[in-house]
Amino acid sequence: MQFGMPTLIENRTLQDNIDLCKSLGLQFIELNMNFPEYQVDMLEQTELFTGPAEKAGIYYTVHLDENLNIADFNQLVTDAYLETVRRSIEVLKKLLPLRDAYGDKSQPLTLNMHMHHGIYITLPDRKVQMYERDFDTYIASFAKFRSLCEEWIGESGIKIAVENTDGFREYEKKAIEYLLESPVFGLTWDIGHSKATGEKDVPFIMDHKDRLIHFHIHDGSEQPPKNHLALGDGEIDLVSRLVLAKNRGARCVLETKTVEALKKSVEWLKTSTEVSI
Repeated sequence: MQFGMPTLIENRTLQDNIDLCKSLGLQFIELNMNFPEYQVDMLEQTELFTGPAEKAGIYYTVHLDENLNIADFNQLVTDAYLETVRRSIEVLKKLLPLRDAYGDKSQPLTLNMHMHHGIYITLPDRKVQMYERDFDTYIASFAKFRSLCEEWIGESGIKIAVENTDGFREYEKKAIEYLLESPVFGLTWDIGHSKATGEKDVPFIMDHKDRLIHFHIHDGSEQPPKNHLALGDGEIDLVSRLVLAKNRGARCVLETKTVEALKKSVEWLKTSTEVSI
């Protein structure tokens, strides 16, 4: 199995992340485009990323900005996010040799994305999700998105992985199923988010488990809702999740938020008899 780490806010530089990744025996870093230092114009300076990675013997995946919204009703906003995805895919194409050299060629290089819920209007008796009300407009945006991503990705070995967060809305499930009809899309299972929301996404994920290609692994609890805990500090049946990831040939990010929790998670993995790091 291939295990990696997220970009951590305690690490001020890329080299700090690389040094930690190497010291823990991890294989890759998921570059997070929510950070100013990992915006697409920075990632396009690929020589700044490939050189240090080659020295350390690691590679990268990429996490798109969580605000990414390819269905915004403002076309100017949508176009900006689509261009961000296009340019991010071009970055990943340039990072593929690192995956080939230090990772598993059988695993697609992933561009992780969240589903944007859109806005809602509060009525006296309920909340109305605008994407649900205007579903035809919403799904048309995903039709365009899927077509463009197929064109941009081609046969490169890159896939966009859709991640669960705080519970998929029904209109989002329909959009995700539409995306999964394409070979360039897959699913990320964030097992901590899943636990903290009462496992409400598990039926949907398990119905599409054949499309799981990426995992965010961290511990969590339902009451009180917590996630991003070090492995072993929560309530999740970690072994069963990891066995599924192994059976799927999926890549796993140990998505804790602190260096200490990451180190503890690596130590937990080393004691597991079901998986190895």
